[in-house]
Amino acid sequence: MDVANDWMNAPHSTGTSIMAAEFANGVVIGADSRTTTGAYIANRVTDKLTKVTDRIYCCRSGSAADTQAVADIVSYHLGFHGMELGEEPLVEVGANVFKELCYNYRDSLMAGILVAGWDKKKGGQIYSIPIGGMCVRQPVSIGGSGSSYVYGYVDANYKKDMTQEECVKFVTNTLALAMSRDGSSGGVVRLGIITEKGIERRVVLGNELPKFFEA
Repeated sequence: MDVANDWMNAPHSTGTSIMAAEFANGVVIGADSRTTTGAYIANRVTDKLTKVTDRIYCCRSGSAADTQAVADIVSYHLGFHGMELGEEPLVEVGANVFKELCYNYRDSLMAGILVAGWDKKKGGQIYSIPIGGMCVRQPVSIGGSGSSYVYGYVDANYKKDMTQEECVKFVTNTLALAMSRDGSSGGVVRLGIITEKGIERRVVLGNELPKFFEA
C-alpha cells in the first residue's frame, strides 16, 4: 500500500475534545471542531454537538461514522417514545438508550459519548458513556483525546451552581487548553447552553479563544 496515500483509507475520527458541565439552571456542552483521517485533517469545522431531542444533545468522540449512526438511532427511538408519552423523554432515558447500544455493540463500535440535557424531573443532567458502554451521571465530564491534558484544570476550577456565563467561560477555557496541547483537537469551539427554554448555540472562533501560557 502506498504510504503517502494511507490517509485516504484511514477511518474518519473525531479525535477530539468534548465537555459538558452543569450550572444552576441547566448544562453547557462544548467541543472542538477538528475531524481527522489518520494524520490528515479531513474537516476543521465539524459540529460534534448532535441533537437527539429538543432538550437532549450528545457530544461525540471516537469514530465519526459510529457516533453519527448511534445518535441517529437513539433520536429515532426517542421520537417514538415521546409520541407514546405525549411529552419529551427524560435525559436519563436517552442516556440509557445510548448505553444499551454502545454496550451491546461494544466489540464493533468506537464511540465515546456525553449525553446532556434538561428535563422537568431532574433539571440539567450529564451522563458519560465511554467506549465499552458504561453509563455514569457526573456534574462535569470531559472526553476525547484532548481530555487527558485538562483533568487537573477541571478538578481545580469546577464549582457547583455556577451562573450560566461562569459555566460558559469554564467550558471555553477548558477546551481552549485541551486544543492547545492535543494535535487531534483544533478549529473553533462550539457551545450549547441547554435549559428549560431549549438550546442556545454559540461559536468561539479560533482567533477569539482565550490564550494561556505556552512554552
